[in-house]
Amino acid sequence: MTTLSQILETKIVAIIRGANPKDVLKIANALRKGGVKALEITINSPKALSVIEEVSDQLGNQVLVGAGTVLDAETARAAISAGAKFIISPTVDIETIKTTKRYGIVSIPGAYTPTEILTAYANGGDLIKVFPASSGIQYIKDIRGPLAHIPLMPTGGINLNNIAEYQKAGAVAFGIASALVDTKEEVTEDYLLQLTDKASKFIKAVNSL
Repeated sequence: MTTLSQILETKIVAIIRGANPKDVLKIANALRKGGVKALEITINSPKALSVIEEVSDQLGNQVLVGAGTVLDAETARAAISAGAKFIISPTVDIETIKTTKRYGIVSIPGAYTPTEILTAYANGGDLIKVFPASSGIQYIKDIRGPLAHIPLMPTGGINLNNIAEYQKAGAVAFGIASALVDTKEEVTEDYLLQLTDKASKFIKAVNSL
């Protein structure tokens, strides 16, 4: 199964931003136990590249590890070298998309307007991150009208209360940050158990339709 098909199958990409490097492997394991198997470690997190490498080495046959908040081609190359299987950006940077694809890695650029979304897709984006998605479900429906052939992954503002409606609107995957992984909390055994429970609830929500 390809990286892209795995993301589309489980639909949830857990965003891990700003976590203590020593906690990320434990967080990744807790998410995996709950059924979330695609993890985005943002590049603006402490020791992001070494964390990507560690999680990829330890859990690479059980989860997909990607890099997020990638703003340029050089950072994309570094993340891929560390073991990232997908590259996510908050914006449309064509050179980043092309570099990512050159290495055979899944590219998920961030876009918002119809022009940005089409530009990202036309230049090789595999899955387009609609960011920020906090503008609501109707926007996804509106975009899907003329651009139904482009797979959309809304990110920002997605939670257990609205994810099913976003899916009904046509979204094929979801980037979930603090609604799933709150890195401001202390990573205790209880936190990890709750994280596994939340992960399983998100998986159940996207598989209930």
